[in-house]
Amino acid sequence: MSSEAPDPDASADEVTAVRIEDEMEQSYIDYAMSVIVGRALPDARDGLKPVQRRILYAMDEMGVSSRAGHRKSSSVVGETMGDYHPHGDSAIYDALARMAQDFSLRYPLVDGQGNFGSVDGDPPAAMRYTEARMAPIAEELLADIDEDTVDFSGNYDDRLTEPEVLPSKVPNLLVNGASGIAVGMSTKIPPHNLGEVVDAAIHVVDDPDCTAADLVDTPESEGYVKGPDFPTGANIVNREGLWDAYTEGRGRLRVRAEMEVDHEENRLVVTELPYQENKARRIERIAEDVKDDKIEGIRDIRDESDRDGVRVVVECKRGASVDVVRNQLLEHHLENTFSVISLALVDGQPRVLNLKELLEQFVDHRREVVRRRSEYELAEAEDRAHILEGRLVALDNADDAIEIIQDSEDRDAAMAGLRAEYDLSEAQAEHIVRMQLGS
Repeated sequence: MSSEAPDPDASADEVTAVRIEDEMEQSYIDYAMSVIVGRALPDARDGLKPVQRRILYAMDEMGVSSRAGHRKSSSVVGETMGDYHPHGDSAIYDALARMAQDFSLRYPLVDGQGNFGSVDGDPPAAMRYTEARMAPIAEELLADIDEDTVDFSGNYDDRLTEPEVLPSKVPNLLVNGASGIAVGMSTKIPPHNLGEVVDAAIHVVDDPDCTAADLVDTPESEGYVKGPDFPTGANIVNREGLWDAYTEGRGRLRVRAEMEVDHEENRLVVTELPYQENKARRIERIAEDVKDDKIEGIRDIRDESDRDGVRVVVECKRGASVDVVRNQLLEHHLENTFSVISLALVDGQPRVLNLKELLEQFVDHRREVVRRRSEYELAEAEDRAHILEGRLVALDNADDAIEIIQDSEDRDAAMAGLRAEYDLSEAQAEHIVRMQLGS
């Protein structure tokens, strides 16, 4: 086939020949970018994927704040799907449920009521049985959104508008982390402690020339961010991977379960599991390895977890060393790898960012939000002052102004008379005409 480029002036009836390889390549790139921008990767400014942002905005429009009563999850999903995210209710509900899980997000954005899943891998109950409202921290993501602080664009059918990004007073990308798989790339950012991240952001504001290394708290140098703060706890045991993650945007963390060794009772008590570990499946696999003699010295395993936290008791056989059993469990089951890839959208393009760059994106965004909010408030104040100036003119000439209004045939004539007599603007004249003279 011909490799000539399509003629933009060609009529609709003409057929332009293109190489199938070129068309497939361009179509695949378009598809990949739509997945990257539209679904899989978070924005570096507010830390949200489009579906998460649309859910929170829909809840805000519905008035489902942290002070309001819970609403059926199905109504939130329906509102989101009907107005902003036409991609199926199951995907929306999955995103809503995850934002309500305190074992998935360090600071849940949704206050859920009902069964929203568990660390055992249990799925959430059907959306008709659960209820939700915004958590207080989610309201901080949406604060000032009605003061022209962010750009809006048309929704999928141009019937409504939706925010391209939220104002986000909270550095959500670092605080709650993110994970997603796009075409040819993925992101996996761990959650962090809010206080540490805010302190680091303040340092970036105070010292723009600082480096990512200056922000990391290590035994050798004092900083601000000590490491990820997983909602399920556990310990990070390799400092090198942590350093790489913060200074280069990529790193491999070894995350180890927290265990209490009870030599008197000859048993282990697991109280914290690595992040995103399925507790029930892990216990099953340990039991299978004990049965197959891959792990020796274990007599019994009991899951005594409750609402207060994780508690898995591993009873050792008489004569078995509890320390040996512990090492076997760490080798095979209770230590895993968390691969950090700090990939996020910057100006619509995917970029791997180190710790300082992540904070800079948030700080620059907040500067823009505060600037736009200040300009909005200034314009509102100037408009109000302009109206009050016209009102003062009317008050200084109250009798004459009332006479002009009473002698006019209609409102338009009254406004024209006031403007001609006192050199008022249209807005000032309209306000005076609409003023009530009595209670």
